[in-house]
Amino acid sequence: MADAKLIIKRELQTYQCDRYGNMRPGILMNELQGLGDTHAEMLGCGRTFIHETNVAWVVTHYLVDIVKMPRNGEMLEYSTWPASHDNLRALRDFEIRDENGELLVRATSQWVLFDLTNRRLVRIDDWVRHNPWPADMERAYDRKFEKFPGFESEKTHTFKCRFDDIDENQHINNAVYAVWATESVGYAYRDTHELCGIELNYKHEIAPDTPQVNIDVKIDGLKTYHRVHTDDNTENAQIVCYWRKRK
Repeated sequence: MADAKLIIKRELQTYQCDRYGNMRPGILMNELQGLGDTHAEMLGCGRTFIHETNVAWVVTHYLVDIVKMPRNGEMLEYSTWPASHDNLRALRDFEIRDENGELLVRATSQWVLFDLTNRRLVRIDDWVRHNPWPADMERAYDRKFEKFPGFESEKTHTFKCRFDDIDENQHINNAVYAVWATESVGYAYRDTHELCGIELNYKHEIAPDTPQVNIDVKIDGLKTYHRVHTDDNTENAQIVCYWRKRK
């Protein structure tokens, strides 16, 4: 299949980077999401498919390994492809490389198809009639999606849900969760550590009129745990971040 893998090259811009010139976590997650959206549309199961069928792709997990965070001004090669699927779950993988081909980021994600009318999961093969999952595609990050560990929180941060956090699906955009998690460790920790991995388990969407969310946090050395929940105690996501000491 000629379009089994999408490859896009573009330069990382200053506004996409933090004070140290590294790609911001929210930008990283938005880039992955955008790549997946674009490729799904090319494969005939993206935005047009959703509007025509009222069945939407919903992400449940991201596992992201940051070998080296992309830097301001780098010409980056982004690639994504559908990795595999079963009756209810589809996997999509991603890579980001520099202009020399060095691997910077690898990731995998898990998606389900959701009937927006009946508010239930549906079988993928009942709706995606063609097969965009070639049998011989390699894996960028071949890991299982395991249950996230429980933890006793040390502190709770509260974040306002902004109007600009809402996407066209009428809920808080998936990339915002990464921002909440990485900001919730506090300025001092963030200023002395670099993000080198993030794992997200989305459990319940957050409605556009939700005024705020609470992030429970535990810092355990170079690993931090985060629980996103709203004031009605609905658990919306679990997140684990991995860090390295900033040089």
